[in-house]
Amino acid sequence: MEQLFCKSLSVSVRSRDCEDRSRSIRVTIGLSSTVHKRTLCVRLTDDKDPYFLFTLSISEEDFQSLKVQQGLLVDFASFPQKFIELLNLCHSEQEANSPRFLLQLCSQGPAPEGPASLSVVETNAFKHLNHLSLRLTLGSDREVKDYLASCLSRLKEENEALEVRLKRTEEDLSRQLSCTQQTLCEKSKDLEKLRLEWTNQTSSLSSRYSNELQCEREKALELQGRLQEQAEQLRQELESSHRSSAQQLHSRVAEMETSCRELTERKYKNESTIRDLRMKLMAAEEVSQRSKEQVRSLRGENGALDNRCHEQERTVRQLQMRTAVLEQEVKDKELLMSRTKEVLEATQQQKVSIEGNVEGKDLLIKKLEATVKSLSEELLKANNIIQKLQTEVKGLVAKIKMKNTVTVSQEKVLHETSEKLQSAEQELQSSQQQLSTKDQQICALKEQLESTVQKLNESREVLKTNENVIGWLNKQLNERQLSDRQVRRGAPPEPAAASAASAASAASAASAASAASAAKTPLYPAGRVSFPPVGGALSTSADLRGTTQLDVAGLDSKYFERLDSIAIYGLAATLPNKDVPRPAKASLPSAYFSA
Repeated sequence: MEQLFCKSLSVSVRSRDCEDRSRSIRVTIGLSSTVHKRTLCVRLTDDKDPYFLFTLSISEEDFQSLKVQQGLLVDFASFPQKFIELLNLCHSEQEANSPRFLLQLCSQGPAPEGPASLSVVETNAFKHLNHLSLRLTLGSDREVKDYLASCLSRLKEENEALEVRLKRTEEDLSRQLSCTQQTLCEKSKDLEKLRLEWTNQTSSLSSRYSNELQCEREKALELQGRLQEQAEQLRQELESSHRSSAQQLHSRVAEMETSCRELTERKYKNESTIRDLRMKLMAAEEVSQRSKEQVRSLRGENGALDNRCHEQERTVRQLQMRTAVLEQEVKDKELLMSRTKEVLEATQQQKVSIEGNVEGKDLLIKKLEATVKSLSEELLKANNIIQKLQTEVKGLVAKIKMKNTVTVSQEKVLHETSEKLQSAEQELQSSQQQLSTKDQQICALKEQLESTVQKLNESREVLKTNENVIGWLNKQLNERQLSDRQVRRGAPPEPAAASAASAASAASAASAASAASAAKTPLYPAGRVSFPPVGGALSTSADLRGTTQLDVAGLDSKYFERLDSIAIYGLAATLPNKDVPRPAKASLPSAYFSA
């Protein structure tokens, strides 16, 4: 069964002849599912009263009738969660002066025996709104016994676990005590040795000084004043030495206190330095990220500049080729000029001979001069273009050099920041290790002492409470079974002779069973818990096995297989007579359908 909810809630109990009272009841909700069927189980128990048990199982068919009767708007899948939400609202408002949501347990009888209804009620200024009402049935004897058996088994498991913990703590404490006793013995031996040495020294010194005093008194009585002065000086020196030693001890104590304070201050300073280093580390990481981004951008710009430089070099080469072509043309034209000069000289020589053709030659000369001027102008323009290109190439080279220097400096800065980060991380790790070792050394002894003392006290208190609870549960179980059996039977009391005989036989059986159980191993060790008999004869485990064949008898036989040597008190009187006919066990009707 899957447990969905288990809390102790304040429930107002209402019965027919009793006043309303508030009671702390534990509400447990579980969901059991099989292949073809799902059922919601609701159980009410009281931690103070182990016989208080109300149960309810709601299947999907029962929920459909409940939904129609009370006008619910949810289906069976979401009903457990909504019911748990209502219970949580009741739990959250149970400590208020005027709670809004209440849990009510109403029964028709004088006490909560028989069927009862659990209602979730919302109160306001106008009326009480009943959100949900569930009809619960009182747990049968078998269910109560199963519940008590589960509680007993859980308590036994907790008791065994606590005993194991107690043994462990006792062993640890005994070890520590033996160690401390050994150290104490060693220290006491050292102290005795020191005392013996001190007494020997004092005795030897006293004897020596007494002999010297006697000799001095015999030798010269005149020097008594001097000896007294010397004794006073010695006493003063001893007092001064004692005072100086005391002052040294005080100063040492003060130094220790100051060192402790300095250590605490260093601890706080180290913490502050760690914080500062973390901040610096964060800032350095940010700077490194920024510098990395700048380096990436500069590398991209450098690549672009390299591409541009290559292009410009190509253009420069083209221009150089063009200048070479132009120079070749200039040389050719110079050759032409030299040839024309030679022609002019020849013409001047022939001028005398050909004066008639002067005008034509003059025209030719003018044309040649015009062509020379145009060629010279083109040469000047080409020289200017070449100078401009050279200046641009020089500027680009200077820019490339500047960017290279900037990238080199940034890479150096990055390298320095990475080294600083590594050194800061190493300092952080060393300071953290020092702090952790100091904190562990300070807290180790305190934690050990406090944990051992707390474990001892808690284990003793839990052992006492478990023993008291087990005894009280056994007593209440026996008394309740006796009262229930007597009420249900309603048989007249037997004659006095028969009762006396039965009492005698019961006493003999009790003595035999107690002797047999004393011979075997008991459930609990000697001196732990003893269960007193509750007004009835003793019954051994064989009798209990015989009685477990009945439906109304005590616990199931599986709980007695391990308890062959335990004397169970107060169960023989509760067993029914085998000769009395028992009615057939009727099937339990549904919570919301009559039989």
